[in-house]
Amino acid sequence: MDDYGLDLHCEMLLDAYRQRMPLYKQLQDLVMRIIREQVNQTDISVASMESRIKEEKSFAGKLKRKGYKYADLEDITDILGVRVITFYNEEVDRIASLAESLFDIDWQNSEDKRLKHEFHSFGYNSLHYICRLREPVPPELREIRFELQIRTALQHVWSAIQHDIGYKTEMEIPIEHHRSLSRLAGLLELADNEFSRIRNAIAEYRHRINSLVQNGQYNEVPLDRESFGTYLSRRPYDSLNRKIAAITQAELHTASFLPFVTVLKRQGLKTLGDVEQMYKENLDDAYQLALFQLGTTDLDILSETIGLQNLCIVHLLKNGGGKTELIQMFEALNGPSPYNETLASIVMAQASRLKFMSV
Repeated sequence: MDDYGLDLHCEMLLDAYRQRMPLYKQLQDLVMRIIREQVNQTDISVASMESRIKEEKSFAGKLKRKGYKYADLEDITDILGVRVITFYNEEVDRIASLAESLFDIDWQNSEDKRLKHEFHSFGYNSLHYICRLREPVPPELREIRFELQIRTALQHVWSAIQHDIGYKTEMEIPIEHHRSLSRLAGLLELADNEFSRIRNAIAEYRHRINSLVQNGQYNEVPLDRESFGTYLSRRPYDSLNRKIAAITQAELHTASFLPFVTVLKRQGLKTLGDVEQMYKENLDDAYQLALFQLGTTDLDILSETIGLQNLCIVHLLKNGGGKTELIQMFEALNGPSPYNETLASIVMAQASRLKFMSV
């Protein structure tokens, strides 16, 4: 075994550490399993979960520096360390709350470093809990305390970089480097806060859009992918689709409606109110176009976007569009293809029989 130059007391602590190593490994597996199982039952955004048992060389170095502080091995709380890294600041508190429900927290030795903020301390603003397992577990596992660190991904990256470049060591660092690191710490803290703010703002926007859509206040909802997705949850085209499918007794095949957002915007629609009005104004002609398209066929499978596609075709033609605009529409829906021109020609021929085309 290595000789670390320890005094007798520290040698006894080191021997106890070696004897307990199987217990530390057992505790590590159990703690990680408990945390993973519980986190997986929530909607908390976790970047990673990791753990480590302090290596013997590192442990011996700690004893050499301050072994006199520890009466026995139970006084050393970070031999097993667990770290949960979240994406957002608010998730740190949610993980903390989860930990408090899972483990017994040694509040006297735990520390919220976010409350001891210094101008250069961004990476060290993690939450440190000293924990014990709760019953029922074997007593030899329950008596071992472990450290749980909770921090954001940006805090973790910053801390790792500081460690890599040797910052916060005993080495004297020139003042200009202190200033540079402090500026970076401020930028990263701002970024951490902004990510949370933007996330919360988007969540509030989604809630507002959902409320407006559910209340039928379409004129107040701008047309975008998010709002259109919420609008589609109300299945606005089902009635038209079923009517079209009945022409040939076809089955409707699931497809994505989201490419139509681009098409609708190109046609000048700006709100869900515009989309709803377009539906009402073109419903009959969209169905009539489907009769011309399918009346002499035996197609038994149709895309569930058939109704909206015909609505867009009719709306485009009513507003002065022609073959060129139809090609552009099909390119937006299907991607570039030589067949889009052929398809546009076929649709123009079919649509020419609609009453409004002869006016």
